[in-house]
Amino acid sequence: MEKSRRRFLKVAGIAAIGLGAAPAINFAASDSHGSGAAAKVKNETALHAERWGMVIDIKKIDDNLAKKISLACHIHHNVPDFTHEVDTQLYPKTRPVNHKQEIKWIWKEKFHYAFPDKEDEFLNEKFHHLPFMVLCNHCKNAPCVQACPTQATFSREDGIVMMDYHRCIGCRFCMAACPYGSRSFNFRDPRPFIDETDPDFPTRSKGVVEKCNFCAERLAKGEQPHCVEASEGAIVVGDLEDPESDVRKLLKEHYTIRRKQSLGTEPSVYYIV
Repeated sequence: MEKSRRRFLKVAGIAAIGLGAAPAINFAASDSHGSGAAAKVKNETALHAERWGMVIDIKKIDDNLAKKISLACHIHHNVPDFTHEVDTQLYPKTRPVNHKQEIKWIWKEKFHYAFPDKEDEFLNEKFHHLPFMVLCNHCKNAPCVQACPTQATFSREDGIVMMDYHRCIGCRFCMAACPYGSRSFNFRDPRPFIDETDPDFPTRSKGVVEKCNFCAERLAKGEQPHCVEASEGAIVVGDLEDPESDVRKLLKEHYTIRRKQSLGTEPSVYYIV
């Protein structure tokens, strides 16, 4: 056990040194094999922010809309569905799936799981039935970034916490460091569990961590995130540093809460309750 631990730390240390100080890319674009290739998306119409943030109006979301939002994100980001029937002739080595190993980028959660520090004996009953959409909080002080030994997960200057799938060595330190459970690990090859691959986004491989990337690839093209487009006005993104941005206006007009705010991670996702 001790030898295995020493060997792992040695490999992680070598990887960290060999990969250098700063990630080379902001977004891994899909290559001809769908596995991803280093590229930068440049467009004059790209959306910019000093620090990206999101406001979710929980009162506007029901179970059906929550499902629509999750599907829009997961389909376009090639998130595997482990309830999907797999062609065993095409993938003969595929084994039955442990559904606890599901991959999630944005999903609905119950209030007491999303906000355990705000649970109260006399909490308004409505909060127990509302679907709270949870995702990576793109924290200003992201513990996952500090924990990653290879800088596979890193914070961009605009506050988006990204994943470089090629740098990820599957150590899952970032998952242990994230207090929100916003990261998923591919215990198996996810590709057989994708109904129809979207060629505009890279698929991942076994042994890689993944999570919400704030649709950085769409922002780079001047487009809104998939969850925003699917939310029918319930989700808004914008610049937290701009007093005139839509998110700042919503924060002025409504009472909002953030997840586990006392931890000092400074989440960039706010909830109107």
